Amino acid sequence: MPVFSQVNTAISGIVEWDTMQIKAEISLDLASAGIRLPSGRTQAETLLSSSYLRLIRPYILDLQVDSSSTIGDLVNRGEFSLQETEAIALRAGSVPPALSPDMRNMSASYTMTLSGLSSSLMRHTNPSPVSRTLNPVSTARYTGILIIAAESLPIYSMRGTAMPVPCLFPKIWDSDMNLIYERSMLESRNIPMVRYSTLPEIFRNSPSGLSPELEAVVGDRPLRIFARGVFGINPTDLIIERSDALLIISSDENRRLLSQGRVAVILDESVLSKKF
Repeated sequence: MPVFSQVNTAISGIVEWDTMQIKAEISLDLASAGIRLPSGRTQAETLLSSSYLRLIRPYILDLQVDSSSTIGDLVNRGEFSLQETEAIALRAGSVPPALSPDMRNMSASYTMTLSGLSSSLMRHTNPSPVSRTLNPVSTARYTGILIIAAESLPIYSMRGTAMPVPCLFPKIWDSDMNLIYERSMLESRNIPMVRYSTLPEIFRNSPSGLSPELEAVVGDRPLRIFARGVFGINPTDLIIERSDALLIISSDENRRLLSQGRVAVILDESVLSKKF
């Protein structure tokens, strides 16, 4: 342990909510570990691998699960174990270690999917029913739901505004504060609750106006909605007009869009990535 504590390892990376990935690079200063090449290459690779979990753990624990909790909060409350967190980290894709041009450092790259993390946090076995209305309105049949929330919005029951931010499980409310969408409504634990994207992706030169990635989620005829406010301890939950909510919950086909996770949220580009 005294020797290991003197080894200079570092991490840099980025959390990308639009691609649902965490990308990280672990680097090792070879001189600090007393490693000489080429004989010490295997030892250097072992040190890099053993440092990965220790260095990536804080950034996984810092991920926002919903408006009130991070992964770390769930671990502290006993709702998710540290072992489960580490198991997800160990399933990350990796690139074989490489030497820097000056031969002084060795680095390895890892890519972890946030969708795998959200799948592990799903606890329900049977989906909750999507809200219905006693007074349905006439509505078209849509292929998905696209909520635009790319600017600061009023905070419910408070003065001021906030820029909506991403999380694994955002809730959607209507303007009467009826819950329209939350994680237990998903039919499958293997799909993200929402996909995040940016404004340029809904103004593409295509028949639907959407990027191929967005169209794969919400189809070519999505219901486009402007969010009217945010709600929660952190501004992750969106509020939409009651009239827009009725277009969703007035038909079986449109309610099914929620249970199938065919929902995309457009946020400002500044909140969709975070470097560390």
